[in-house]
Amino acid sequence: MRKTALTIMTAIICVIATPTFATPNTVIEQNISDAQIMGEARYQFLFMDIYDATLFAPKSGWSFEKPFALKLEYLRNLSGERIADRSAKEIRQLGFSNEVKLADWHEQMINIFPDVKKGASLTGVYKPNAETVFYSQNKAIGTIKDPEFGKWFFGIWLSEQTSDNEFRKALLGQ
Repeated sequence: MRKTALTIMTAIICVIATPTFATPNTVIEQNISDAQIMGEARYQFLFMDIYDATLFAPKSGWSFEKPFALKLEYLRNLSGERIADRSAKEIRQLGFSNEVKLADWHEQMINIFPDVKKGASLTGVYKPNAETVFYSQNKAIGTIKDPEFGKWFFGIWLSEQTSDNEFRKALLGQ
């Protein structure tokens, strides 16, 4: 009896003394095997901080041939429509010229992207030759099923033709 009580007390002390670690990002874990942070960067526009970005990819490295995720943590309030508008503009600047398809993607983004407040996060998960799934605060909020969309959308940050090459390099850990 005394030995059992001592064993229980030891177990309780071990549990209490064990440090607590941050809960892992389940969206990342569910979609990317062996995920790691490739890089991080802060996006600024006209001296205003807009968001912090984190690129997650498999330990083997980032490419458009493997699933990856881009998480944006907003540093200011923005409307979902404004986020969709800017995304469509950036896709066009990358060289996408199918205006009918871009209008469809734009409409889908408007319907998916919520208005964000400072501190909110949106995560996009890229699946090669498949869909792109968006999450807000780790809850799925929408999917764009066109496999072509993902390369163009994530190209905003990751394409060699991006409007901010230094930002791209930071995300890729270069």
